[in-house]
Amino acid sequence: MTDTATYRTTGTKSKLKRRCADLPFFLVMSGISSCFILLIVLLLAADLMFTSFEDFRAAVMKPEIQSAFRLTILSCTIAALLSIWVATPLGYLLSRYRFPGRLLIDTIVDIPIVLPPLVLGLSLLILFHLPFGNWELEAWLRDDIGFPVTYRWPAVILAQFSVSCAFAVRTMRVTFDQINPRAEDVARTLGCSRGQAFLQIALPQSWRGMIAATTIAWARALGEFGPILVFAGATRMRTEVLSTTVFLELSIGQLNAAVAVSLLMVAMAVVVLVVLRVLGTGLTS
Repeated sequence: MTDTATYRTTGTKSKLKRRCADLPFFLVMSGISSCFILLIVLLLAADLMFTSFEDFRAAVMKPEIQSAFRLTILSCTIAALLSIWVATPLGYLLSRYRFPGRLLIDTIVDIPIVLPPLVLGLSLLILFHLPFGNWELEAWLRDDIGFPVTYRWPAVILAQFSVSCAFAVRTMRVTFDQINPRAEDVARTLGCSRGQAFLQIALPQSWRGMIAATTIAWARALGEFGPILVFAGATRMRTEVLSTTVFLELSIGQLNAAVAVSLLMVAMAVVVLVVLRVLGTGLTS
């Protein structure tokens, strides 16, 4: 009994020493982390303290802002759906296969993520208006197809899609990396083609990742500003979305309205992040 009590006492003292030794580590790590968290909380608190409910209500009741809200919901949703439509096969190919040029394609996919937003918008504008002899993409779409893009609502969707799709591809690649390909290999030995193995085995297992990728793409499209401003413009009741609304309200000195719209976007982003946390946390389950 004495030896047991001595062992327990010694073990308790050792644990206390380890905890005391670890205390500076946790204090430093927690202090650094708390600085960033405090900054985000202070930013949100400053916005809430700056405006009032009456200012917020007056801002969101403006016809221009309501139109921008509707276009934002529509464009972000379309951009997110297009993103997951492209990201699923591309993420699967990058995850499962090693082929010539794979590294180059992997690098190209990341370009919209690291490229300055204004440069991306300018590149889209040049692409649609660059003359190839007597042929121009925007003129062809406008005159022959009857579907102009530049400085109209399709340009908003294309600008959002160009950036959000890259994030969706990254998410889907990680998703397929975490899915064991053994079941697909077994299905192929039993007579399934590659397409059948993908549709019947891999795709059903990736549904959580697809939800996460779609949510991330939607949230990224919501915050897009630079490419939209350059490629689609910021024409009220036409190509205005919430991100450009903040810019327009600031440019005419309506700071209260700009802050109100910012809070509306924060609320939308919080909802999206909650959905991502609830439905997208099971990537590894």
